[in-house]
Amino acid sequence: MIYHLSLHTAGIIAGAFLVLIGLLGLVRPHFSSVVQRFPRSRVAGVVLLTICLVWTFWLLATIQMGEFSSFRRPLLIGLPIGYGLALRFVDEFLAVRALGILCLLAAEPLLDAAFLRYEQSRLLVTVFGYLLIIAGLFWVAIPYVLRDQINWSARTVFRWRCLHAVALIYGCVILTFAFTQY
Repeated sequence: MIYHLSLHTAGIIAGAFLVLIGLLGLVRPHFSSVVQRFPRSRVAGVVLLTICLVWTFWLLATIQMGEFSSFRRPLLIGLPIGYGLALRFVDEFLAVRALGILCLLAAEPLLDAAFLRYEQSRLLVTVFGYLLIIAGLFWVAIPYVLRDQINWSARTVFRWRCLHAVALIYGCVILTFAFTQY
């Protein structure tokens, strides 16, 4: 295990995140205009990519790599170099790509917490983890997809609120099971 996160804690984190996103979208539907500027935001891209760098650097420095431990030092040296090169040469949709990387990093602790648990409700956290993986893969490889998804969901206030209501309900269900069963 890389992370020592219980299913209870993972459920609280995932549920609270979804509830926060859902409430924000329901209470402030005009926030969609701010979200529409996110894909091309240089500041958001630098902040998210820096978070990804720190998280990945910590993972590389602490995990057991077994027979690949000889690669640890070159990877620890190459990671900041790749970060600098990405900041220098990746201008288009840096925020989306960094968000995709962050989704991929965030999915592993959720799946790790639900691993070998017998409660059927663990699948709520697992499904959210796999949705993060699918979104992360698309957003890293084809970042304009997030821009199109945001534009589609923000086209009408009803659509925006429905999507955020689904996120709110899903988050509340995860929180309920986190406090009652995990």
